Amino acid sequence: MARRTKYIFVTGGVVSSIGKGITTASIGRMLVSRGFKVTPLKIDPYINKDAGTMNPYQHGEVYVTDDGAETDLDLGHYERFIGVNLTSASNFTTGSVYGAVIAKERRGEYLGNTVQLIPHITDEIKSRIYKLAEDSGAHVMIVEIGGTIGDYETPPFTEAIRQMRLEVGRENTLFVHVSLIAYVGPWGETKTKPTQHSVKALMELGIQPDILICRSKSALTEEHKRKLSLFCSVPKEAVIEARDTKNIYEIPLTFEKQGLADLIIDRLALPDCSPDTKEWEEMVSKLKKPNGEVSIAIVGKYTQNGDAYLSITEALKHGGIANNVEVNIKWIESDHLEEGDEFKYFNDVHGIVVPGGFGYRGIEGKIKAIRFARENKVPFLGLCLGMQCAVIEFARNVLGFERANSIEFDPDTPYPVITIMEEQKKVEDMGGTMRLGAYPCKLEKDSVAFKEYGTEIISERHRHRFEFNNEYREQFISHGLRLSGLSPDDQLVEMIEIDDHPWFVATQFHPEFKSKPLQPHPLFSGFVSAVLKHTQAK
Repeated sequence: MARRTKYIFVTGGVVSSIGKGITTASIGRMLVSRGFKVTPLKIDPYINKDAGTMNPYQHGEVYVTDDGAETDLDLGHYERFIGVNLTSASNFTTGSVYGAVIAKERRGEYLGNTVQLIPHITDEIKSRIYKLAEDSGAHVMIVEIGGTIGDYETPPFTEAIRQMRLEVGRENTLFVHVSLIAYVGPWGETKTKPTQHSVKALMELGIQPDILICRSKSALTEEHKRKLSLFCSVPKEAVIEARDTKNIYEIPLTFEKQGLADLIIDRLALPDCSPDTKEWEEMVSKLKKPNGEVSIAIVGKYTQNGDAYLSITEALKHGGIANNVEVNIKWIESDHLEEGDEFKYFNDVHGIVVPGGFGYRGIEGKIKAIRFARENKVPFLGLCLGMQCAVIEFARNVLGFERANSIEFDPDTPYPVITIMEEQKKVEDMGGTMRLGAYPCKLEKDSVAFKEYGTEIISERHRHRFEFNNEYREQFISHGLRLSGLSPDDQLVEMIEIDDHPWFVATQFHPEFKSKPLQPHPLFSGFVSAVLKHTQAK
């Protein structure tokens, strides 16, 4: 048990998607700015073993770590705000906990005892928290409990963290509750009652929140704070406003102004250090006061839920920060593009991104968008499936292979320019079996990729089953497609480019997962720079 670590537990009430992840990330940012080592953990109450097989419309993007874990999208927020690289230990679910306990029971590790929710399930939860704290050596561990207080799934986790306060002491634990302030009626009257009920439900589980984060559309009055303090048994200074904002990176600074970091340091008896927020403030200032703007289209399959491409939109913002411009995103559902006039969709954009995805739906729209970008010299960035679609488009319209396709979409294609990876051919289970995590890539020294990265060997995160078919390498190369990034053994095509184009780059990997606001990813910085030049020329 890592007793030297301080623990902050973040819960949420009233509704889901209330901002627990951003709150967790923001608290982490404030503590990092004071020199503390922080490690975050997301606990998800669903039965799935991980997020890998979940529908992006329901759950948003699947965020992949260096070690190949398919995790909740909140881990992306943690990495971007806190500036850390997380692992599979940084996210676990009800399904993984129960699976581990049942496996131990089958092995006879419980010595014939009846296996119960308490203590066996709660002990498994606590042991994972303690182990991550010990392995990370963090001064502070921030644990976000997914879901909503009052859900059927959350009691095992709230019971585990209640027990942890008894085990490690009140001075080493802090409970932060994020709750919605409702606005009802024709006049938008502020109502604190939903938050009061949320805190009551939490207290019935044995947890009294120390800090209340109030998600609101407008400023809370002193009377609102007084009422919340009285009915929720939280000191008035610990009632913190979290007003809606378009710029999530500003939230740590607004929390700082309200004294949240000082409150946390005081309650956990941490050393009182002055924050160094200069770099973060400069970054936020660039976002709020850019020198220009560019318009970029994202042609995707899941555009009705922006969370499905969350890391991409954030990485584009980071590219904007690097070039001191605002990036305006135009969402285009690839289905709609299949029968529509592409000039109508792209006449007001200066760059095109085609992201990843699965299944045949919308593929022809993606291919149509890529052809438009290639033929009209519009800066283009393809990601994972976006690279595979770029290969198909080039094969059909440059090489003349009319029925070229991926065998994922057309198993009988006469030109299978995208094929399944050899090690994937015998895979039956869908979850956690793709090529996942960080792999090295070797860049051609005279390529755009090398210019942007500034180094020959890079490491990027992957999530795919299909790959460029090496049987067609020579045909593509002879017609002007550059294979600018290969695996170190030259067996896998990781990046492609077109030389006779202002900026046409596609990757089999997901560079968006490694971009941070203080460290914009070089591909996104370079792409936005090319888009800016295209805007000025246009």
